[in-house]
Amino acid sequence: MRIPHISHLFFIAAVVITLPLGAKSWQFTAEQCQGSLRPYPAPAAVAEYPDTLTPVMINHVGRHGSRYPASAASANSMRRALQHADSLGTITPLGRRFARLIDRIIATTANRWGQLDSLGINELRAIASRINQRYPTLVACGRVSASASYSHRAIMSMYAFTHQLSLHARDIEITTRSGWSNNALLCPFDIDADYKRYIADKPYQTIYKAYVDTLAPNTATRLLGQAYPATEDELRQLSIVEYYNLANLEAMGLPLEYEPYMTLDEMNRLWSCFNLRQYFQHTAQAVSTLPADIITPLITDIIATGDRAGNDSVTIYARFAHAETILPLVSKLGLAKCAYLTDDYNTVASHWQDHNVVPMAANVQLIHFTSPSGTIYVRLDLNEHPIPLLPNDSRIYIPWAEAREHLRKLIG
Repeated sequence: MRIPHISHLFFIAAVVITLPLGAKSWQFTAEQCQGSLRPYPAPAAVAEYPDTLTPVMINHVGRHGSRYPASAASANSMRRALQHADSLGTITPLGRRFARLIDRIIATTANRWGQLDSLGINELRAIASRINQRYPTLVACGRVSASASYSHRAIMSMYAFTHQLSLHARDIEITTRSGWSNNALLCPFDIDADYKRYIADKPYQTIYKAYVDTLAPNTATRLLGQAYPATEDELRQLSIVEYYNLANLEAMGLPLEYEPYMTLDEMNRLWSCFNLRQYFQHTAQAVSTLPADIITPLITDIIATGDRAGNDSVTIYARFAHAETILPLVSKLGLAKCAYLTDDYNTVASHWQDHNVVPMAANVQLIHFTSPSGTIYVRLDLNEHPIPLLPNDSRIYIPWAEAREHLRKLIG
């Protein structure tokens, strides 16, 4: 049984005492500050490949597309606070305006919490169309093996993706499967006992709270009023919830209207708190490597299917899951800007940003090619942008034998 780095408890204590929390040196756009709630930023151009290589297979691991808020929790939390402020007579005019926005979020979602919306469907259809544009031979008369988690938004993403492929190729053969049987590969965060204990125990909580106490602004008082009875800690937490409601607007098809409620600097600071929590919960870091280690079964499956490239009737393996699947995967792979190790948590936002790594519909593609000599090469694309797979190696196209050895070493 894996133990989530109990020995690091002494390390954590030392960090808490010396936690460097100076002024930040970053400012992202409002679009970027949506973080992992950001709608998918489609690539401006289709990535080309050398004409000496012939594509033979794609291994695709993707997150579901844009969706309505995952649950009513954040909207209801703000609604309760605003209603309480209204009953006390402390609510501000800006607070009443935000209350109308919360009502609009709830009405727009109309009990479709967490479901894929039309934007998310179009994101997946567009990704499939670009696959057909880049690799038409893998789609025409090809075979697709698609799988999804038990989540309805992942299942709908799978069907939007495969349906679009079918529109491009009349003779394509597609098999799909979904459900709890895919948990080991696509939702290890739901079944790994050590990881679930890590999330319950929150060994990073002291560090995270110190960061929030220093960096998170109090924007909630502008809504609730100066006389609203709450501690500073409660107001900072409500400010993060306020941010979360705003950050989810574009993903559900509403305009991103943050400026009446907070400045861009404040949105950056609140995003950085949300970003740091994702960093602790879903990547390998100094507190524990466990959040990334849980993805080992998926990497094992990627190796096994990759070994069939060029000798398999399946031309596209497509998997649809969650941010909690993509983040451990790219962290374990050690991809540039996806993995970052530090004990200065004030630097995380400068080096690791969830909006670059895991927007809605985020995806990792390993594209396998064959050369005239018969050697199989592989290229890794993150969100449809080719990036190096091997550390300290700028090559984009790697012999599969080298890539395979690297992946095997990563998972021990």
